[in-house]
Amino acid sequence: MQNNYVFIKIPSFSTNESFARAAVAAFCSSLNPTIEEISDIKTAVSEAVTNAIIHGYEDEVGDIEIQCRIKGQMVEIIIEDFGCGIVNVEKAKEPLYTTKPELERSGMGFAVMETFMDELIVLSEKDVGTKVIMRKTINSRK
Repeated sequence: MQNNYVFIKIPSFSTNESFARAAVAAFCSSLNPTIEEISDIKTAVSEAVTNAIIHGYEDEVGDIEIQCRIKGQMVEIIIEDFGCGIVNVEKAKEPLYTTKPELERSGMGFAVMETFMDELIVLSEKDVGTKVIMRKTINSRK
């Protein structure tokens, strides 16, 4: 099986979150995932894109880049913004930690991503942006 990939660039409008989720799910469909596996991926993508919109760009509009790669039965999803970045990634990954309590943010985004994906890597630099790398192996039902 050949490795496949897709690259999508969207503006950080909240209306694009559902598009990103659906596009990644459609791309992953070639691996014949279960409904649960595709739901896990869609949820993780939603969290990552929402974080980029709300925290990465705050009240500005910027680009969000989404890269997906299929390597065998593993899908790698990279979601990157070029916004304000995260000063302390480990603190940001703590459940219930949020920098936006006034927006009723739960602070569970990274915890959700970690729960639904096999691997989560968060790379961030203040005033440069954040890159979220997620990997999940799809158990083939073929």
